[in-house]
Amino acid sequence: MYDPEREPRNASRWLKPLQSWQAQRLQRSFGGFLGDPVRRPAAQFFLTDLYGERDFSQRDADIARVIPMMQKLLPAALLKTVADGIELAVLTHALDLRMVEALQALGGRRRSIDADLYARAYREVGHRRLRARQISLIDEVGHGLWSALRMHGVGALLKISRMPARAMGFGELQGFLERGFEAFGKLGDAEPFLAEIRDNESRVMQRLFAADPDPFRMS
Repeated sequence: MYDPEREPRNASRWLKPLQSWQAQRLQRSFGGFLGDPVRRPAAQFFLTDLYGERDFSQRDADIARVIPMMQKLLPAALLKTVADGIELAVLTHALDLRMVEALQALGGRRRSIDADLYARAYREVGHRRLRARQISLIDEVGHGLWSALRMHGVGALLKISRMPARAMGFGELQGFLERGFEAFGKLGDAEPFLAEIRDNESRVMQRLFAADPDPFRMS
């Protein structure tokens, strides 16, 4: 999916501007969370580890390599959360590659993206069901990390496994889980936070497909 030789769309001049534009849009959408000391760590985790501009390919390759070993150490529910996180990253990238095709067709010689061009490309790509799945995965990963916080012994396991994890080659998985645990540990009840993200992103999706003139408004 990420290999430019196997997937030439990775070399598109539109890919980086698209990912940067989407990251900035999410920063604006998450403005209320980022201004709240309680919800800021969880919001930053979403932006940097789940749904942001970062290239997750090496993280996910490393995690996939060590999953057989981790099946012996981590609870099944937590492994599902890791798998959901990988699925979210891959699905997001797959949709981005479709978007760069649409931007190439619609953007002509333009070098930048604005809300109107983004919305037209979004509708050209379509895949409403997969867009809804993307939002669902954000919610599932958040709930998975929140639920794991309440599993007896998981926090202690992460602490004692930090050095062995890095030595054995699954530091990326360890770091992902530690950052998620720390972020959600400060959140308290995660349901209102996750519900607001789910509702906001669902409204944005619906407005984009409906050609709403202001799809990203915060209301």
